[in-house]
Amino acid sequence: MSKLLIGVTTAVALTVSGCVANEQASDEPPGDTQTFAPPTESPSETESSAETESSASGDPAPDQAGAACTAKDIKVEGAAGAKPTITVPDTCSAPTELVVADLAPGTGPQVAQGGSMQAHYTLVKWSDGQLVESSYDQGSPLPVETVGSGLIEAWNQGLVGMRGAGRRLIVAPPEFAYAGSGNELQDETLVFVVDAVQVG
Repeated sequence: MSKLLIGVTTAVALTVSGCVANEQASDEPPGDTQTFAPPTESPSETESSAETESSASGDPAPDQAGAACTAKDIKVEGAAGAKPTITVPDTCSAPTELVVADLAPGTGPQVAQGGSMQAHYTLVKWSDGQLVESSYDQGSPLPVETVGSGLIEAWNQGLVGMRGAGRRLIVAPPEFAYAGSGNELQDETLVFVVDAVQVG
């Protein structure tokens, strides 16, 4: 069994260490966006500053390493239904909003809010790109009994609408994952690739 996923019932219910919210009370539960610090500089100020520097030098403004990455910046190799290789970019910064993007749309039934599914997933940390864990290494998919609730907020929002045999990228800033939970990953932006093995 994974170091992050702990069985709590014979139906293999999960605790916060994997993708499920902590059952213990927390002063700042995962997904609490009220603690998210506002940006210190507005986009218009940043653009204005960049344009001024560009026009002064006569050269176009270079790509800014501080710009937030999008789903297209994250490299995912491997076919849906097999363990992927995930490469986190170093040319842009971690997203500050939840990112959800279909890498393979799937052809099976669509999972609805409150439905159930079985999913394979692979998780890496944004900070160093290192693999945290993959259900492919554990040999069996993760059962999700109630899609849309009881999980970290990134999964509550990110799994709804997946189709059987589909693959989805979910990038979770800390407040959509384990912020304030005391989990070892509480300050990490997390990158999940999820394969919908079975819906319903």
